[in-house]
Amino acid sequence: MPRTVPPWETKREVHVKNEDHTDPKYGHKPLERPWEQYIRYGLINLDKPAGPTSHEVAAWAKRILKVNAIGHGGTLDPKVTGVLPITLEDATKVVQALLYSGKEYICVMKLHGNAEESRVRQVLKEFEDEIYQRPPLRSSVKRQIRTRRIYYNEFLEMSGRNVLFRVACEAGTYIRKLCYDVGEIVGVGAHMQELRRTRSGPFSEQSPSLVTLHDVAYQFGEWESKKDPAILRKFILPMESALELIPKIVVRDSAVDAVCHGANLTAPGVLSVESGIVKNSLVVISSLKGEAVALAKADMGTIEIFNSNHGTVATLERVLMERGTYAKTWKTGSGKKNVQA
Repeated sequence: MPRTVPPWETKREVHVKNEDHTDPKYGHKPLERPWEQYIRYGLINLDKPAGPTSHEVAAWAKRILKVNAIGHGGTLDPKVTGVLPITLEDATKVVQALLYSGKEYICVMKLHGNAEESRVRQVLKEFEDEIYQRPPLRSSVKRQIRTRRIYYNEFLEMSGRNVLFRVACEAGTYIRKLCYDVGEIVGVGAHMQELRRTRSGPFSEQSPSLVTLHDVAYQFGEWESKKDPAILRKFILPMESALELIPKIVVRDSAVDAVCHGANLTAPGVLSVESGIVKNSLVVISSLKGEAVALAKADMGTIEIFNSNHGTVATLERVLMERGTYAKTWKTGSGKKNVQA
């Protein structure tokens, strides 16, 4: 069976439908936002330490950065370390996008008895693609059977009863339960000994943007004393970086404010569309400057959007940009929330 491709390995093409220009008087490229907006629409690729909960880590970051709201992209158990995206202020609206972007972990699984390496390798492969899971007793969700996709289980090494492997999976997959199930099929039982998240969607532990809480405290103190925007960019990323793996529809400047007011996107407003969009999938509506305007549900696939000259192509799910960021060029109609810009 061919290896299931995780979201971060998916290649997308851009299909340009129309050409247009963007007015520099409105909006900003994500990396060029004024510092107030940069923090407000920013996030941190944080390396969570062992010990505190994800909520405690987020609360400490909130206190350090003196912000009013904060969120995080996927709970990690107290003993688990690794990549924990922290969203600031209005960037908390993009957290849901990380649910569609996949996770990767390095796990040490402890077998309860002796087993052949070849048998362990075989069983790990059997748990690739779609699997059934019932959340463990210590979970915070309803304990009912559900499906999750395992993109790959990569055996790394085995020493005695300790098995080191890399797993990439959909958000909401319980690695503790995966270890238990693998142990049952191997026939000796097993439990999760140690776990580190190495990727959350587009954020990786290999990225130069990965920082610790100590880094955040030091860099923010430096920024407060010098007010140099370059310091902020050392540890804060634009919220658009969380949306890198979600397919995008780029719209005209004239369509942006209408979308910000809740209008669904229609074909005339579209300038380009990325491949991989299917009906009812999550898409990002983006400006020509690369700003995330809104999250939406696609009403058509990529090719249909590209070929359409009229009709709704995406229904709004969550507006990300503040109203008035771009000029209002649309007229109030008969109550229909569609933009024909």
